Amino acid sequence: MLARTETIVTIVEHWLTQFEQALSEPDDALLKTLFHADSHWRDVLALTWRIMTVNGADAILRELRTHNHRVQPAGLKIPAERTAPRRVTRAGTDSIEAIFTFETTEGRGSGVLRLTPDTNNGNVPKAWTLLTALDEIKGHEEHLGKSRPEGKAYSRDFRGPNWFDLRRAAAEYAHHDPAVLVVGGGQAGLSAAACLTQLGIDTLIVDREPRIGDNWRKRYHALVLHNQVHVNHLPYMHFPPNWPAYIPKDKIAGWFEAYAESMELNFWTATEFEGGCYDEKAQRWSITLRRADGSKREMHPRHIVLATGVSGIPNLPGIPTLGNFAGKVLHSSQYDDGTAWKGKNVLVIGSGNSGHDIAQDLYSSGAKVTLVQRSSTLIVNVEPSAQLPYALYNEGPSLEDCDLITASIPLAVSKRSHILLTQQAKNLDRDLLTGLERKGFKLDFGEDGTGWQFKYLTRGGGYYFNVGCSDLIVKGEIGLAQFSDITTFVAHGVQMRSGETIPADLIILATGYKGQEHLVGKLFGNDVATRVGPIWGFGEGDELRNMFTRTAQPGLWFIAGSFAQCRIYSKYLALQIKASEIGLLG
Repeated sequence: MLARTETIVTIVEHWLTQFEQALSEPDDALLKTLFHADSHWRDVLALTWRIMTVNGADAILRELRTHNHRVQPAGLKIPAERTAPRRVTRAGTDSIEAIFTFETTEGRGSGVLRLTPDTNNGNVPKAWTLLTALDEIKGHEEHLGKSRPEGKAYSRDFRGPNWFDLRRAAAEYAHHDPAVLVVGGGQAGLSAAACLTQLGIDTLIVDREPRIGDNWRKRYHALVLHNQVHVNHLPYMHFPPNWPAYIPKDKIAGWFEAYAESMELNFWTATEFEGGCYDEKAQRWSITLRRADGSKREMHPRHIVLATGVSGIPNLPGIPTLGNFAGKVLHSSQYDDGTAWKGKNVLVIGSGNSGHDIAQDLYSSGAKVTLVQRSSTLIVNVEPSAQLPYALYNEGPSLEDCDLITASIPLAVSKRSHILLTQQAKNLDRDLLTGLERKGFKLDFGEDGTGWQFKYLTRGGGYYFNVGCSDLIVKGEIGLAQFSDITTFVAHGVQMRSGETIPADLIILATGYKGQEHLVGKLFGNDVATRVGPIWGFGEGDELRNMFTRTAQPGLWFIAGSFAQCRIYSKYLALQIKASEIGLLG
């Protein structure tokens, strides 16, 4: 143990005091004593105006010196209203974890410090990990807090327009353009627009679906979220306390409508974003929107936020001989309900979440289903194994504190943590995994055993949260075939190497989606796509590439991911756009 409970606060306060003092000194003598050699600093805009991770004490000291004199972090203290410093275990390492606040010349921020003993130096507590994150820009705070908004829109004017008139006029954009155009109205777009709006930035969401929430409402009949409700809140508004642990798609869709209305978000439905080009001199876009009636509107926003998901264009691989098949072929994005296929034979090609869920839905509708596995797949029971990474949200800290702690975990530490969680899940799911292997199902557990979350963060798929389909495969009630064993597609199914023909009336291609860089090329041209480069997956600085941050293309931003990711990082994306608008960022 590092210390008794009553001394933890003192230890943290002493470190913070020394750190602040060290930053003001001309040499690094004191600063060097505060960090382990193998330590990690993650900065989210507060000192660097970037989302970046620095590994190793020497590199941390260099980066701190580079930015310290410009922003002058000071006033580091433990806030009384946040979770108190406590002992925790992260990635198998015992540490003291403490939330602190601070100020810079430009803003106010929050941080997370983890201290572990230096066993080579009398167990002196040193920093193992450090987060510094920007909360607000001074003089440009969010339009919420202790007091309610005031102004004409919220007062009675018997001779003028009422609230509804003003809201309608603002959302019509009849005589002006938004500063920010958000493309996509799912959790990513709504989260980003909500945070931008609270910073006073005129923002319009456009979505091609005819109704807010249709991107969930139109998915297959049985869909529910695979993680629990308390992890999935949108910014500023929590789900009602009577909601189920796992939210059905139609409740999500209805909530999106209510959220957009409650947060006063400008939203154009049935609107197709056709693309555009950037004027470097004017520093704005020229874009075209096509409305439901076929009319077109040209706009000139200064920023475009693509919030179309980790992947937006269905991946339809060129499968040899598939053209021989005489039945119906659908991509998983086109699948809605299995009722029409009762008594029919169906092949589902692809063994990720969509493939398994669609196979189970078809089976429940009375179809005879065979799942075709293209490559090894990570399988994890939805309860409790898939929920292990979210244990923090059950530990007691507020949602705000849990989000900050989540953001504070550097990639190297996160990988170690997920290796341990994956091993724990394998032990919990041993009987299921053994049964699948007996059936010939090919399993994997992610690169270096890092599990499903890192599969998601690197490739957006390749795993399945078992809600029953794996059990049906083990029982033989849903068939299993390997794509590599198919010799050819025939008019009424597939011919296998064994000589067997598996009949099919319908083939579902649960083959995923292309990366966002393909969508960038389609909307803005190959030059912009090349300039931006790969999107998603980890790149330089141990961060997701081109996500939630400035890109090489001025005025083009990306947000995607889980509900929690969108909630956490929408604030940071909005702060960067606000900084650009007021001249803090070039």
